[in-house]
Amino acid sequence: MSISASDVKKLRDITGGGMMDCKKALVEAEGDFDKAIDILRKKGQKVAAKRGDRDANEGLVIAKSNNSGNSGIIVTLNCETDFVAKNADFGDFANKIAEIALENQPNTVDELKSLSYDNGTSVQDKITEQVGKIGEKIDISYYGLINAETVVAYNHPGNQTASLVGLNKGDDATVDVGKDIAMQIAAMAPVALDESDVPDDIIQKELEIGKEQARAEGKPEDMLERIAQGKLKKFYKESTLLNQSFIKDNKMSVAQYLKSSNQDLQITTFKRNSLA
Repeated sequence: MSISASDVKKLRDITGGGMMDCKKALVEAEGDFDKAIDILRKKGQKVAAKRGDRDANEGLVIAKSNNSGNSGIIVTLNCETDFVAKNADFGDFANKIAEIALENQPNTVDELKSLSYDNGTSVQDKITEQVGKIGEKIDISYYGLINAETVVAYNHPGNQTASLVGLNKGDDATVDVGKDIAMQIAAMAPVALDESDVPDDIIQKELEIGKEQARAEGKPEDMLERIAQGKLKKFYKESTLLNQSFIKDNKMSVAQYLKSSNQDLQITTFKRNSLA
């Protein structure tokens, strides 16, 4: 029978299902919306719609690098409760999505969701299916990709925080340094590589905070800018990766640690994500 586009849209609005899934369900149900909804419920579609407004702040953050060591990804798969996050099946599901991301290297979360999970089922379809089985909202909230001569992935125990670092050399010594730097990134949450990479809006925000703090301390107006600039320098030291104190030896900066390993070794980029 003929199914109109408006009927497909109506069912999609009700269930949150994909366009093709809704059309197939309506065809199978011969246009009966209640039957179509029951068909989609078997795939978790209606549950997904019901739980779309729930908070999903728990989950797993997973970083992986490929066998060649020149590419890596981070994927964060969220759920509603810690109980589900610690379930082995949820962990397997998150790792499978991470493997798909690493193999296909999509550019965005939406591209990742559109990739095939298995047997022609998309990642998004599989997420919806899992929503139906588990009864919690599940979603991919973050995806990051790095390509470099060497890419090192680090997963903090518990998979609440993960990081990636890219470096410009491709040898075993670089991998060892990369492990240290990836741990640094996970632990210290730098906002940028160095001061030149800090976004202007963050700089302006820090300057304004510095001025307000100085003003609250009763400092003269003509000194506020200079005081704020001093606080900004402290911010750079604490919040930019190369200027941070190295966590394994706080007598040197991360930049100095790199130079101590290889004068030409450089961090090309990094990524970090955390549920906290």
